[in-house]
Amino acid sequence: MPTAMPDIANQSTAQTEGTLDWVGMSEIEVPVMVSAKNEAERHVSAQVEAFVNLKEAKAKGIHMSRLYLLLDKLSTEDTLNLRSLAKLLENFIESHGELSDRAFVKFNFDYHMRRKSLISGKQGWKAYPVTIIGCYLKGKVETELKIDVPYSSTCPCSAALARQLIQQSFNDKFSSAESVSRADVHEWLGTTEGIVATPHSQRSIAEVKVKLSEDVVDFPITDLVDTIESSLSTPVQAAVKREDEQEFARLNGQNLMFCEDAGRRLTHALGLVEGYKDFWIRVNHYESLHAHDAVSVNTKGIEDGYRPY
Repeated sequence: MPTAMPDIANQSTAQTEGTLDWVGMSEIEVPVMVSAKNEAERHVSAQVEAFVNLKEAKAKGIHMSRLYLLLDKLSTEDTLNLRSLAKLLENFIESHGELSDRAFVKFNFDYHMRRKSLISGKQGWKAYPVTIIGCYLKGKVETELKIDVPYSSTCPCSAALARQLIQQSFNDKFSSAESVSRADVHEWLGTTEGIVATPHSQRSIAEVKVKLSEDVVDFPITDLVDTIESSLSTPVQAAVKREDEQEFARLNGQNLMFCEDAGRRLTHALGLVEGYKDFWIRVNHYESLHAHDAVSVNTKGIEDGYRPY
């Protein structure tokens, strides 16, 4: 007969008594089928954190393998949506009896989306980093969706300074002429001398977190990306032909923005969505002029909601 194996977690008591806010595992690698609103279910490769609290002060520890096996069951037998996320958290607590009454899980993965170019209609893949968090506290489940969206930002100050140099170049070129023909100006504008300066722009990232309301069923990943990109108007492109690049240049020229402008645009757009109980926005402009970045942070501003830090 096999010898009974020791179970230290059940057979021993804590060396030092005390409760712990969270105990569990991080960097768990699992494939998960994700259910996103208006999208076909798809597999993603996720990095997961899974925790419960340890409220029994004398207990040696939790049963980490139980958390892992419940997560594995979700991975192999179910689809990740708000219903299954809530059930997973409840099972975390049930699996630990009197040890725990709170649970937390976080999924990190890239969500690939087909995005159409601006003019040519060509399509390509873009990968959006997504984080889904579920937390069971005081008998209620809170669900959070976070997405990072890249875009281009062109500095309004730099644009004004560039326009001034173009005006000066125009005066230098035509100051001696009593009159200037339309054809001459048209030709001059098509030269390097005509556009003597261009404003600086940079790749930027909008980090957006939203708390989902209880009536949401599937994760609104595409909806949130569309809201962010349409609000900012200059999303980073995938497949690009020359006509798309030209349109991208036009959009940058017509959507000059400081990080403050981008933060306000996103605040307005997200405030119109009923399914988001709360939101947190961090806009990062990775400066091409400076060695530092320009950042703005804002929240919806509800009581006991997200803090700006």
